[in-house]
Amino acid sequence: MAFFTASCDSLKTNTRYAKELRLDYPILSDPEKNVAKSYGVVHDKRTVPERWTFYVGKDGKIQHIEKKVNAGKHAGQVVATLKALGVAQR
Repeated sequence: MAFFTASCDSLKTNTRYAKELRLDYPILSDPEKNVAKSYGVVHDKRTVPERWTFYVGKDGKIQHIEKKVNAGKHAGQVVATLKALGVAQR
């Protein structure tokens, strides 16, 4: 399994953020918001991206989208969703 985050901030901003937080996963930069728009997280009613979590299968198809994300409690939600999707634990 692989995971990453996507941000509409610049590469420079995301690099600084990742270093400050000592992240062990990549942040993909989308400052033009093209990918964010294609995933529906940026739209006419919201220019700042929605905080949604997308679960994408090995086949590239979206398996599940969590649209109600509470950053402080999201780790448990991710674990539960992965289990429900049948992702094997290591």
